[in-house]
Amino acid sequence: MPILINNPTEIKAVGNKPKLIREYIGRVNSKTPAVSIAHMKSPSGWVEPGQTPEFDEYTYVLKGSLRVTHKDGAMDVNAGQAVIAQKGEWVKYSTPGPEGAEYIAVCLPAFSPATVHRDES
Repeated sequence: MPILINNPTEIKAVGNKPKLIREYIGRVNSKTPAVSIAHMKSPSGWVEPGQTPEFDEYTYVLKGSLRVTHKDGAMDVNAGQAVIAQKGEWVKYSTPGPEGAEYIAVCLPAFSPATVHRDES
């Protein structure tokens, strides 16, 4: 039987500024370890520590621009574009543009603080 997800759970974000994370499907909201789907809104100037996760992350930008820094440089992912960060690959997300970013992140398997492996501050 299909499972209706009525509301997301807000997750506390990591980074230098407040960022809104609304998990619809994942370990917290739906108790789903296979995949997580979250709606994110990050303000201009937001940056989080780098990470080397044990999951693939698929990100689709709805508004603004998301900067993805990786071992070979950086790329800006603009509204209407998507990016795939593969498991085991070091990445760092930020929103340096004036409007920040709004995006959907899908992680396979689901995001977990234990498997994201953030850089030490």
